[in-house]
Amino acid sequence: MLAALTTSAVAAAPALQVTGAWSRPAVAGTNGVGYMTLANHGAVADTLVGVQSPVAGRIEMHASSMSGAVMSMRKEDRVPVPAGGQVVFGPGAHHLMLFGLTRTLKPGDQAPATLTFSSGARLKVAFKVSAGMGPPGAMSEMDHMSH
Repeated sequence: MLAALTTSAVAAAPALQVTGAWSRPAVAGTNGVGYMTLANHGAVADTLVGVQSPVAGRIEMHASSMSGAVMSMRKEDRVPVPAGGQVVFGPGAHHLMLFGLTRTLKPGDQAPATLTFSSGARLKVAFKVSAGMGPPGAMSEMDHMSH
């Protein structure tokens, strides 16, 4: 009986998980950005197919790439998340573009969003607004070293 309870508890754990979700400050009416690490702990691959947020008119998934000294950005309609793997959304890589911000995003704010996957899964996330180059607290180690 105990083994059955343990198995069902493990099966109920969410396969998709977001960590380190952050955004940069931006003014209402302009565009913002969203970064995160999206992990798939499940045995089946899934694909991110959409993102919605009440703080943006629309959100697009983009990928940045370098060709020589030129950085380019292209829209992606789908971002595969491999089984047992992860996709990093960060500066110079995959990222979310938040178009037409409905409110100003200040350091310390949170921007809620819902991620939608091809499996039908939906994942709620809150992007923490940080003026640094990463999620709030990520630079604290370097800040201490520079003093």
